[in-house]
Amino acid sequence: MDTASNKRHSLPFNRRLFLSLLLLFVAFLACFIGFQYKREKEYKIERLNYSLQLYNLRLANAISRGEDVDGFIAANRQEDSVRVTIIDSSGKVTFDSQHDRPLSEFVNHSDRPEFMEALKYGQGYTLRRLSETTNKYYFYSATCADGEVIRSAVHYSLTLREVLRADQKFLWFMLAIALIICVAAYMLTWRLGDNITRLQKFAVKADKGEPIDDIGEFPKDELGEISNHIVRLYTKLRETKEALENEHNVVIKQEQDQVRLKRQLTQNINHELKTPVSGIMGYLETIIDNPGMSTEQRNDFIDKSYSQVQRLSRLLKDVATITRMDEASEMIEKEPISLSDLIREIFDEMAIQIENKGVRVVYNVMDGITMTGNQSLLSSIFRNLIDNSLAYSGCTTIFISAGEEKDGLINVTFSDDGIGIAEEHLPRIFERFYRVDKGRSRKMGGTGLGLSIVKNAVVLHGGSIVARQREGGGLEFLFTLKSQS
Repeated sequence: MDTASNKRHSLPFNRRLFLSLLLLFVAFLACFIGFQYKREKEYKIERLNYSLQLYNLRLANAISRGEDVDGFIAANRQEDSVRVTIIDSSGKVTFDSQHDRPLSEFVNHSDRPEFMEALKYGQGYTLRRLSETTNKYYFYSATCADGEVIRSAVHYSLTLREVLRADQKFLWFMLAIALIICVAAYMLTWRLGDNITRLQKFAVKADKGEPIDDIGEFPKDELGEISNHIVRLYTKLRETKEALENEHNVVIKQEQDQVRLKRQLTQNINHELKTPVSGIMGYLETIIDNPGMSTEQRNDFIDKSYSQVQRLSRLLKDVATITRMDEASEMIEKEPISLSDLIREIFDEMAIQIENKGVRVVYNVMDGITMTGNQSLLSSIFRNLIDNSLAYSGCTTIFISAGEEKDGLINVTFSDDGIGIAEEHLPRIFERFYRVDKGRSRKMGGTGLGLSIVKNAVVLHGGSIVARQREGGGLEFLFTLKSQS
Protein backbone atom coordinates (compact mmCIF):
# COMPACT_ATOMS: atom_id res chain seq x y z
CA MET A 1 0.00 0.00 0.00
CA ASP A 2 2.77 2.44 0.97
CA THR A 3 4.83 1.52 -2.10
CA ALA A 4 1.88 2.16 -4.41
CA SER A 5 1.20 5.44 -2.64
CA ASN A 6 4.83 6.52 -3.03
CA LYS A 7 4.75 5.67 -6.73
CA ARG A 8 1.50 7.55 -7.11
CA HIS A 9 3.04 10.62 -5.47
CA SER A 10 6.54 10.35 -6.92
CA LEU A 11 6.26 13.85 -8.39
CA PRO A 12 6.24 16.85 -6.04
CA PHE A 13 2.87 18.40 -5.30
CA ASN A 14 3.62 21.63 -7.21
CA ARG A 15 4.51 19.70 -10.39
CA ARG A 16 1.43 17.52 -10.12
CA LEU A 17 -0.69 20.63 -9.63
CA PHE A 18 1.00 22.36 -12.59
CA LEU A 19 0.47 19.34 -14.84
CA SER A 20 -3.19 19.20 -13.79
CA LEU A 21 -3.67 22.86 -14.63
CA LEU A 22 -1.79 22.36 -17.89
CA LEU A 23 -4.08 19.48 -18.86
CA LEU A 24 -7.11 21.59 -18.02
CA PHE A 25 -5.76 24.43 -20.15
CA VAL A 26 -5.00 22.07 -23.06
CA ALA A 27 -8.55 20.73 -22.80
CA PHE A 28 -9.88 24.29 -22.79
CA LEU A 29 -7.71 25.17 -25.79
CA ALA A 30 -8.90 22.08 -27.67
CA CYS A 31 -12.53 22.99 -26.94
CA PHE A 32 -11.90 26.56 -28.07
CA ILE A 33 -10.28 25.43 -31.33
CA GLY A 34 -13.14 22.97 -31.88
CA PHE A 35 -15.61 25.79 -31.33
CA GLN A 36 -13.64 28.00 -33.73
CA TYR A 37 -13.65 25.21 -36.32
CA LYS A 38 -17.42 24.78 -35.97
CA ARG A 39 -17.97 28.52 -36.18
CA GLU A 40 -15.78 28.77 -39.29
CA LYS A 41 -17.61 25.83 -40.85
CA GLU A 42 -21.01 27.42 -40.24
CA TYR A 43 -19.77 30.73 -41.60
CA LYS A 44 -18.47 29.08 -44.76
CA ILE A 45 -21.72 27.17 -45.24
CA GLU A 46 -23.78 30.34 -44.89
CA ARG A 47 -21.49 32.22 -47.26
CA LEU A 48 -21.47 29.35 -49.75
CA ASN A 49 -25.25 29.02 -49.56
CA TYR A 50 -25.66 32.75 -50.16
CA SER A 51 -23.39 32.58 -53.19
CA LEU A 52 -25.14 29.56 -54.69
CA GLN A 53 -28.57 31.06 -54.02
CA LEU A 54 -27.55 34.11 -56.08
CA TYR A 55 -26.29 31.80 -58.78
CA ASN A 56 -29.59 29.89 -58.77
CA LEU A 57 -31.62 33.12 -58.98
CA ARG A 58 -29.54 34.37 -61.90
CA LEU A 59 -30.07 31.05 -63.67
CA ALA A 60 -33.82 31.24 -62.95
CA ASN A 61 -33.95 34.75 -64.42
CA ALA A 62 -32.03 33.55 -67.47
CA ILE A 63 -34.50 30.67 -67.97
CA SER A 64 -37.44 33.03 -67.58
CA ARG A 65 -35.96 35.18 -70.34
CA GLY A 66 -35.71 32.12 -72.59
CA GLU A 67 -31.94 31.76 -72.49
CA ASP A 68 -30.33 28.36 -72.95
CA VAL A 69 -29.20 26.73 -69.67
CA ASP A 70 -25.99 25.32 -71.16
CA GLY A 71 -25.26 28.72 -72.61
CA PHE A 72 -25.68 30.37 -69.21
CA ILE A 73 -23.40 27.82 -67.58
CA ALA A 74 -20.83 28.26 -70.33
CA ALA A 75 -21.01 32.04 -70.01
CA ASN A 76 -20.22 31.80 -66.29
CA ARG A 77 -16.97 29.88 -66.48
CA GLN A 78 -15.85 31.15 -63.06
CA GLU A 79 -18.48 28.82 -61.67
CA ASP A 80 -17.49 25.80 -63.76
CA SER A 81 -17.09 23.69 -60.66
CA VAL A 82 -20.80 24.06 -59.96
CA ARG A 83 -23.08 21.17 -60.88
CA VAL A 84 -26.56 22.36 -61.82
CA THR A 85 -29.67 20.19 -61.58
CA ILE A 86 -33.25 21.23 -62.42
CA ILE A 87 -36.04 19.26 -60.77
CA ASP A 88 -39.74 19.58 -61.39
CA SER A 89 -42.28 19.76 -58.58
CA SER A 90 -42.70 15.97 -58.57
CA GLY A 91 -39.00 15.33 -57.94
CA LYS A 92 -38.13 14.30 -61.49
CA VAL A 93 -34.77 15.50 -62.83
CA THR A 94 -35.30 17.50 -66.03
CA PHE A 95 -31.74 18.81 -66.41
CA ASP A 96 -28.28 17.97 -65.07
CA SER A 97 -25.13 19.84 -66.14
CA GLN A 98 -23.04 16.67 -65.83
CA HIS A 99 -25.35 14.59 -68.09
CA ASP A 100 -22.98 11.71 -68.75
CA ARG A 101 -25.96 9.40 -68.43
CA PRO A 102 -29.60 9.59 -69.58
CA LEU A 103 -32.01 11.62 -67.44
CA SER A 104 -34.27 8.61 -67.16
CA GLU A 105 -31.65 6.87 -65.03
CA PHE A 106 -31.79 9.55 -62.31
CA VAL A 107 -33.76 8.55 -59.25
CA ASN A 108 -36.63 10.69 -58.07
CA HIS A 109 -35.36 13.58 -55.87
CA SER A 110 -38.58 14.26 -53.97
CA ASP A 111 -37.06 12.86 -50.73
CA ARG A 112 -33.97 15.04 -50.84
CA PRO A 113 -33.87 17.49 -47.87
CA GLU A 114 -32.83 20.50 -49.95
CA PHE A 115 -35.63 19.82 -52.46
CA MET A 116 -38.31 19.56 -49.77
CA GLU A 117 -37.10 22.75 -48.03
CA ALA A 118 -37.03 24.65 -51.32
CA LEU A 119 -40.63 23.68 -52.08
CA LYS A 120 -41.72 24.61 -48.58
CA TYR A 121 -39.63 27.71 -47.81
CA GLY A 122 -38.45 28.81 -51.26
CA GLN A 123 -34.88 27.73 -50.62
CA GLY A 124 -32.94 25.05 -48.77
CA TYR A 125 -29.53 23.48 -48.46
CA THR A 126 -27.87 20.34 -47.14
CA LEU A 127 -24.41 18.77 -46.81
CA ARG A 128 -23.96 15.07 -47.49
CA ARG A 129 -21.65 12.56 -49.05
CA LEU A 130 -22.10 11.94 -52.71
CA SER A 131 -21.52 8.20 -52.24
CA GLU A 132 -20.16 5.74 -49.69
CA THR A 133 -17.27 4.81 -52.00
CA THR A 134 -15.92 8.28 -52.80
CA ASN A 135 -16.47 9.54 -49.27
CA LYS A 136 -16.61 13.10 -50.65
CA TYR A 137 -18.94 15.72 -49.26
CA TYR A 138 -21.04 18.00 -51.48
CA PHE A 139 -22.96 21.09 -50.60
CA TYR A 140 -26.40 21.34 -52.20
CA SER A 141 -28.28 24.66 -52.42
CA ALA A 142 -31.79 24.61 -53.92
CA THR A 143 -34.07 27.51 -55.01
CA CYS A 144 -37.73 27.24 -56.01
CA ALA A 145 -38.65 29.33 -59.07
CA ASP A 146 -41.76 29.08 -61.29
CA GLY A 147 -42.73 25.67 -59.88
CA GLU A 148 -39.30 24.16 -60.49
CA VAL A 149 -36.36 23.69 -58.17
CA ILE A 150 -32.96 24.80 -59.38
CA ARG A 151 -30.24 23.06 -57.39
CA SER A 152 -26.53 23.86 -57.53
CA ALA A 153 -23.89 21.66 -55.89
CA VAL A 154 -20.17 22.11 -55.18
CA HIS A 155 -17.56 19.90 -53.62
CA TYR A 156 -17.19 20.83 -49.92
CA SER A 157 -14.01 20.48 -47.85
CA LEU A 158 -12.98 22.34 -44.70
CA THR A 159 -10.10 20.94 -42.63
CA LEU A 160 -8.80 22.16 -39.31
CA ARG A 161 -5.51 23.03 -40.97
CA GLU A 162 -7.35 25.36 -43.34
CA VAL A 163 -9.12 27.04 -40.44
CA LEU A 164 -5.87 27.62 -38.60
CA ARG A 165 -4.10 28.74 -41.74
CA ALA A 166 -6.90 31.19 -42.39
CA ASP A 167 -6.12 33.11 -39.18
CA GLN A 168 -2.44 32.66 -38.31
CA LYS A 169 -2.28 35.92 -36.33
CA PHE A 170 -5.01 34.63 -34.05
CA LEU A 171 -3.12 31.33 -33.69
CA TRP A 172 0.12 33.06 -32.65
CA PHE A 173 -1.84 35.27 -30.27
CA MET A 174 -3.37 32.19 -28.66
CA LEU A 175 0.04 30.53 -28.36
CA ALA A 176 1.48 33.64 -26.70
CA ILE A 177 -1.44 33.78 -24.25
CA ALA A 178 -1.01 30.05 -23.58
CA LEU A 179 2.70 30.57 -22.83
CA ILE A 180 1.98 33.47 -20.45
CA ILE A 181 -0.72 31.45 -18.70
CA CYS A 182 1.64 28.46 -18.36
CA VAL A 183 4.39 30.62 -16.82
CA ALA A 184 1.90 32.26 -14.43
CA ALA A 185 0.43 28.86 -13.52
CA TYR A 186 3.90 27.44 -12.88
CA MET A 187 4.83 30.33 -10.57
CA LEU A 188 1.50 30.06 -8.75
CA THR A 189 1.71 26.29 -8.36
CA TRP A 190 5.36 26.50 -7.32
CA ARG A 191 4.49 28.97 -4.57
CA LEU A 192 1.45 26.97 -3.49
CA GLY A 193 3.35 23.69 -3.78
CA ASP A 194 6.21 25.07 -1.70
CA ASN A 195 3.72 25.94 1.06
CA ILE A 196 2.12 22.49 0.86
CA THR A 197 5.54 20.76 0.84
CA ARG A 198 6.65 22.77 3.86
CA LEU A 199 3.39 22.03 5.64
CA GLN A 200 3.82 18.34 4.83
CA LYS A 201 7.37 18.45 6.23
CA PHE A 202 5.97 20.04 9.39
CA ALA A 203 3.27 17.34 9.66
CA VAL A 204 5.86 14.54 9.32
CA LYS A 205 8.14 16.10 11.94
CA ALA A 206 5.22 16.82 14.27
CA ASP A 207 4.02 13.22 13.93
CA LYS A 208 7.49 11.95 14.86
CA GLY A 209 7.87 14.51 17.64
CA GLU A 210 10.97 16.01 16.00
CA PRO A 211 12.00 19.71 16.27
CA ILE A 212 10.32 21.95 13.67
CA ASP A 213 12.80 24.83 13.75
CA ASP A 214 14.19 24.08 10.27
CA ILE A 215 10.93 24.27 8.27
CA GLY A 216 11.26 28.05 7.86
CA GLU A 217 8.67 30.79 7.73
CA PHE A 218 5.57 30.50 5.58
CA PRO A 219 4.78 33.37 3.16
CA LYS A 220 2.35 36.08 4.20
CA ASP A 221 -0.74 34.90 2.34
CA GLU A 222 -3.91 33.11 3.39
CA LEU A 223 -2.37 29.63 3.32
CA GLY A 224 0.79 30.93 4.99
CA GLU A 225 -1.22 32.52 7.79
CA ILE A 226 -3.16 29.30 8.32
CA SER A 227 0.09 27.29 8.31
CA ASN A 228 1.80 29.69 10.74
CA HIS A 229 -1.25 29.50 13.01
CA ILE A 230 -1.13 25.69 12.95
CA VAL A 231 2.61 25.76 13.75
CA ARG A 232 2.03 28.18 16.63
CA LEU A 233 -0.77 26.00 18.02
CA TYR A 234 1.44 22.93 17.74
CA THR A 235 4.33 24.76 19.43
CA LYS A 236 2.10 25.84 22.32
CA LEU A 237 0.65 22.34 22.58
CA ARG A 238 4.11 20.81 22.62
CA GLU A 239 5.33 23.31 25.23
CA THR A 240 2.26 22.57 27.34
CA LYS A 241 2.84 18.85 26.93
CA GLU A 242 6.51 19.21 27.92
CA ALA A 243 5.52 21.34 30.89
CA LEU A 244 2.98 18.73 31.96
CA GLU A 245 5.54 15.97 31.50
CA ASN A 246 8.10 17.94 33.53
CA GLU A 247 5.50 18.63 36.18
CA HIS A 248 4.52 14.96 36.16
CA ASN A 249 8.16 13.96 36.49
CA VAL A 250 8.59 16.42 39.36
CA VAL A 251 5.51 15.02 41.08
CA ILE A 252 6.77 11.47 40.58
CA LYS A 253 10.17 12.46 41.91
CA GLN A 254 8.55 14.17 44.89
CA GLU A 255 6.45 11.09 45.55
CA GLN A 256 9.52 8.89 45.25
CA ASP A 257 11.46 11.22 47.55
CA GLN A 258 8.55 11.24 49.97
CA VAL A 259 8.40 7.45 49.96
CA ARG A 260 12.16 7.31 50.44
CA LEU A 261 12.01 9.84 53.26
CA LYS A 262 9.14 7.97 54.91
CA ARG A 263 11.08 4.73 54.66
CA GLN A 264 14.17 6.44 55.98
CA LEU A 265 12.14 8.13 58.71
CA THR A 266 10.61 4.79 59.72
CA GLN A 267 14.03 3.16 59.85
CA ASN A 268 15.50 6.05 61.84
CA ILE A 269 12.54 6.08 64.23
CA ASN A 270 12.93 2.36 64.83
CA HIS A 271 16.61 2.90 65.46
CA GLU A 272 16.03 5.89 67.74
CA LEU A 273 13.31 4.12 69.69
CA LYS A 274 15.54 1.16 70.50
CA THR A 275 17.87 3.18 72.71
CA PRO A 276 15.33 4.63 75.19
CA VAL A 277 13.18 1.49 75.14
CA SER A 278 16.20 -0.75 75.72
CA GLY A 279 17.37 1.56 78.53
CA ILE A 280 13.96 1.55 80.23
CA MET A 281 13.66 -2.23 79.92
CA GLY A 282 17.19 -2.68 81.32
CA TYR A 283 16.61 -0.47 84.33
CA LEU A 284 13.23 -2.03 85.12
CA GLU A 285 14.52 -5.60 84.73
CA THR A 286 17.40 -4.79 87.08
CA ILE A 287 14.97 -3.47 89.69
CA ILE A 288 12.69 -6.54 89.30
CA ASP A 289 15.57 -9.04 89.40
CA ASN A 290 17.12 -7.42 92.50
CA PRO A 291 14.39 -7.02 95.15
CA GLY A 292 17.01 -6.40 97.80
CA MET A 293 18.43 -3.39 95.97
CA SER A 294 18.98 -0.33 98.11
CA THR A 295 16.42 2.46 97.99
CA GLU A 296 19.01 4.93 96.75
CA GLN A 297 20.06 2.68 93.85
CA ARG A 298 16.42 1.86 92.98
CA ASN A 299 15.53 5.57 92.89
CA ASP A 300 18.54 6.20 90.65
CA PHE A 301 17.35 3.55 88.17
CA ILE A 302 13.81 4.97 88.32
CA ASP A 303 15.15 8.48 87.59
CA LYS A 304 17.12 7.14 84.62
CA SER A 305 14.04 5.31 83.36
CA TYR A 306 12.00 8.50 83.68
CA SER A 307 14.67 10.39 81.75
CA GLN A 308 14.46 7.85 78.92
CA VAL A 309 10.66 8.11 78.99
CA GLN A 310 10.94 11.88 78.60
CA ARG A 311 13.32 11.40 75.69
CA LEU A 312 10.90 8.90 74.15
CA SER A 313 8.04 11.36 74.64
CA ARG A 314 10.00 14.16 72.94
CA LEU A 315 10.88 11.85 70.06
CA LEU A 316 7.26 10.82 69.52
CA LYS A 317 6.17 14.46 69.70
CA ASP A 318 8.76 15.52 67.11
CA VAL A 319 7.85 12.61 64.85
CA ALA A 320 4.20 13.61 65.08
CA THR A 321 5.13 17.19 64.15
CA ILE A 322 7.22 16.07 61.13
CA THR A 323 4.48 13.71 59.98
CA ARG A 324 1.84 16.40 60.27
CA MET A 325 3.88 18.79 58.13
CA ASP A 326 4.66 16.11 55.54
CA GLU A 327 1.26 14.56 55.08
CA ALA A 328 -1.26 17.23 56.01
CA SER A 329 0.47 20.55 55.42
CA GLU A 330 -2.55 21.92 53.54
CA MET A 331 -4.78 21.07 56.52
CA ILE A 332 -2.67 22.98 59.06
CA GLU A 333 -4.74 25.89 60.31
CA LYS A 334 -3.32 29.39 59.98
CA GLU A 335 -4.40 32.59 61.64
CA PRO A 336 -3.19 36.19 62.09
CA ILE A 337 -0.28 36.18 64.53
CA SER A 338 1.92 38.87 66.06
CA LEU A 339 5.38 37.44 65.43
CA SER A 340 6.94 40.06 67.69
CA ASP A 341 4.83 38.93 70.65
CA LEU A 342 5.32 35.25 69.86
CA ILE A 343 9.14 35.52 69.89
CA ARG A 344 9.06 37.49 73.15
CA GLU A 345 6.77 34.89 74.76
CA ILE A 346 9.06 32.00 73.74
CA PHE A 347 12.10 33.68 75.25
CA ASP A 348 10.11 34.49 78.41
CA GLU A 349 8.97 30.86 78.73
CA MET A 350 12.53 29.59 78.35
CA ALA A 351 14.11 32.33 80.46
CA ILE A 352 14.84 29.99 83.40
CA GLN A 353 16.66 27.47 81.12
CA ILE A 354 18.60 30.29 79.53
CA GLU A 355 19.60 31.76 82.89
CA ASN A 356 20.58 28.33 84.24
CA LYS A 357 23.04 28.02 81.34
CA GLY A 358 24.40 31.46 82.07
CA VAL A 359 23.50 32.69 78.60
CA ARG A 360 22.75 36.32 77.74
CA VAL A 361 20.14 37.28 75.10
CA VAL A 362 20.66 40.21 72.72
CA TYR A 363 17.12 40.98 71.60
CA ASN A 364 16.50 43.11 68.50
CA VAL A 365 12.99 42.28 67.28
CA MET A 366 10.96 45.09 65.72
CA ASP A 367 7.57 45.66 67.31
CA GLY A 368 4.38 45.22 65.34
CA ILE A 369 5.50 42.39 63.01
CA THR A 370 2.42 40.42 62.03
CA MET A 371 1.85 37.48 59.74
CA THR A 372 -0.56 34.65 58.95
CA GLY A 373 0.64 31.30 60.25
CA ASN A 374 0.35 28.40 62.65
CA GLN A 375 1.32 29.43 66.19
CA SER A 376 2.42 25.96 67.27
CA LEU A 377 4.80 25.48 64.34
CA LEU A 378 6.18 29.02 64.56
CA SER A 379 6.83 28.45 68.27
CA SER A 380 8.65 25.20 67.46
CA ILE A 381 11.05 27.12 65.19
CA PHE A 382 12.36 29.33 67.98
CA ARG A 383 12.14 26.69 70.75
CA ASN A 384 14.26 24.25 68.74
CA LEU A 385 16.81 26.92 67.81
CA ILE A 386 17.12 27.98 71.47
CA ASP A 387 17.34 24.33 72.63
CA ASN A 388 19.99 23.64 70.00
CA SER A 389 22.14 26.56 71.14
CA LEU A 390 21.75 25.78 74.86
CA ALA A 391 22.42 22.05 74.43
CA TYR A 392 25.30 21.90 71.93
CA SER A 393 26.92 25.28 71.23
CA GLY A 394 28.40 26.11 74.64
CA CYS A 395 27.55 29.74 73.92
CA THR A 396 27.44 32.68 76.30
CA THR A 397 25.22 34.89 74.15
CA ILE A 398 22.21 34.35 71.89
CA PHE A 399 21.37 36.98 69.25
CA ILE A 400 17.86 37.34 67.83
CA SER A 401 16.72 39.98 65.32
CA ALA A 402 13.63 40.29 63.10
CA GLY A 403 12.36 42.98 60.76
CA GLU A 404 9.78 43.11 57.99
CA GLU A 405 11.18 43.84 54.55
CA LYS A 406 9.58 44.52 51.15
CA ASP A 407 7.70 41.97 49.03
CA GLY A 408 5.91 40.65 52.09
CA LEU A 409 8.91 38.80 53.58
CA ILE A 410 10.03 38.92 57.20
CA ASN A 411 13.80 38.52 57.70
CA VAL A 412 14.87 36.76 60.88
CA THR A 413 18.41 36.12 62.17
CA PHE A 414 19.17 33.74 65.06
CA SER A 415 22.80 33.17 66.13
CA ASP A 416 25.05 32.38 69.06
CA ASP A 417 28.73 32.82 69.93
CA GLY A 418 29.33 29.16 70.68
CA ILE A 419 31.71 26.61 69.20
CA GLY A 420 29.88 26.54 65.84
CA ILE A 421 29.83 23.63 63.41
CA ALA A 422 32.50 22.45 61.00
CA GLU A 423 31.92 23.61 57.40
CA GLU A 424 31.40 20.08 56.04
CA HIS A 425 28.42 19.53 58.35
CA LEU A 426 26.51 22.71 57.43
CA PRO A 427 24.79 21.35 54.27
CA ARG A 428 23.32 18.41 56.22
CA ILE A 429 22.29 19.78 59.60
CA PHE A 430 18.64 20.08 58.47
CA GLU A 431 18.42 16.39 57.57
CA ARG A 432 16.33 14.20 59.82
CA PHE A 433 18.28 12.36 62.53
CA TYR A 434 21.55 13.88 61.31
CA ARG A 435 23.90 14.51 64.22
CA VAL A 436 27.27 16.25 64.22
CA ASP A 437 28.28 14.32 67.36
CA LYS A 438 25.97 11.32 67.66
CA GLY A 439 27.10 10.21 71.09
CA ARG A 440 26.91 13.68 72.60
CA SER A 441 23.50 14.36 71.04
CA ARG A 442 21.93 11.23 72.47
CA LYS A 443 23.53 11.90 75.83
CA MET A 444 21.93 15.36 75.82
CA GLY A 445 18.54 13.83 75.03
CA GLY A 446 18.24 15.20 71.50
CA THR A 447 15.93 13.51 69.02
CA GLY A 448 17.81 14.50 65.86
CA LEU A 449 14.66 16.10 64.45
CA GLY A 450 14.83 19.64 65.85
CA LEU A 451 16.49 21.43 62.94
CA SER A 452 14.48 19.39 60.44
CA ILE A 453 11.31 20.64 62.15
CA VAL A 454 12.70 24.19 61.95
CA LYS A 455 13.32 23.97 58.21
CA ASN A 456 9.96 22.34 57.42
CA ALA A 457 8.10 24.93 59.49
CA VAL A 458 9.91 27.78 57.72
CA VAL A 459 9.14 26.32 54.27
CA LEU A 460 5.53 25.75 55.29
CA HIS A 461 5.30 29.49 55.99
CA GLY A 462 6.60 30.42 52.53
CA GLY A 463 10.21 31.04 53.51
CA SER A 464 13.69 29.58 53.28
CA ILE A 465 16.53 29.02 55.73
CA VAL A 466 20.32 28.75 55.57
CA ALA A 467 22.98 28.13 58.22
CA ARG A 468 26.49 29.59 58.16
CA GLN A 469 29.45 30.35 60.37
CA ARG A 470 28.95 33.53 62.36
CA GLU A 471 31.59 36.21 62.14
CA GLY A 472 33.34 36.21 65.48
CA GLY A 473 32.52 32.55 66.10
CA GLY A 474 29.41 30.50 66.55
CA LEU A 475 26.55 29.48 64.29
CA GLU A 476 24.09 31.75 62.49
CA PHE A 477 20.67 30.91 61.02
CA LEU A 478 19.13 33.30 58.47
CA PHE A 479 15.57 32.67 57.38
CA THR A 480 12.51 34.38 55.94
CA LEU A 481 8.81 34.07 56.70
CA LYS A 482 6.03 35.21 54.40
CA SER A 483 3.84 37.74 56.13
CA GLN A 484 0.69 36.47 54.31
CA SER A 485 1.06 32.68 53.95
